[in-house]
Amino acid sequence: MSRLLHVSASPRGEASESLALAAAFLDAYRETHPGDTVDHHDLWDGTLPEFGPAGAGAKMTVFGGADPSGAQERAWAAARAVFERFDSYDRYLFSVPMWNSGVPYILKQFIDVVSQPGWVFGFDAERGYTGLLRGKKAAVVYTSAVYGDGRGPAFGADFQSAFFEDWLRWAGVEDITTVQFRPNLATADAETGRREAHARAREEGKRF
Repeated sequence: MSRLLHVSASPRGEASESLALAAAFLDAYRETHPGDTVDHHDLWDGTLPEFGPAGAGAKMTVFGGADPSGAQERAWAAARAVFERFDSYDRYLFSVPMWNSGVPYILKQFIDVVSQPGWVFGFDAERGYTGLLRGKKAAVVYTSAVYGDGRGPAFGADFQSAFFEDWLRWAGVEDITTVQFRPNLATADAETGRREAHARAREEGKRF
């Protein structure tokens, strides 16, 4: 049996398009994978530690081959707890709304917390980085209210999926499924696109 973790980056609750799509995906997933474990990590629940001076210092201490101590050790332990929870799953669903052409800062914080040497990546001076999250698969729900393919630069740019999928592949996750809903809510009726996106989410949830 597999273990799936839904990592959500929207703070908008029932008003969130990305959370609604994720719910459709998960409903279909549970129907076809009744024995699997499905859990939720709401990145806005207050448990995500900061990764500031002590955390950055700990990272560089580890890079240098030493063990962190004091405040660095505590920051490293807090980050490790988040990583261990994340790494205990073999399947991920990420719900990612677009914020200012990119991802919400809380998702970047999560990435910065878990992306540590020996956890998410290895590094060799000659070969460079190696992703360590092997054998895992991810589904990603992307939403945006104005940006959309073919709308021109005045409607924004997509640093959202480019950044996030680059991180997944850098971390070693190659099996990636995506669902998008980009309706341009400022000018168009979104209901047709919403129905299509929810149907796609259900379809991908069954196959995931």
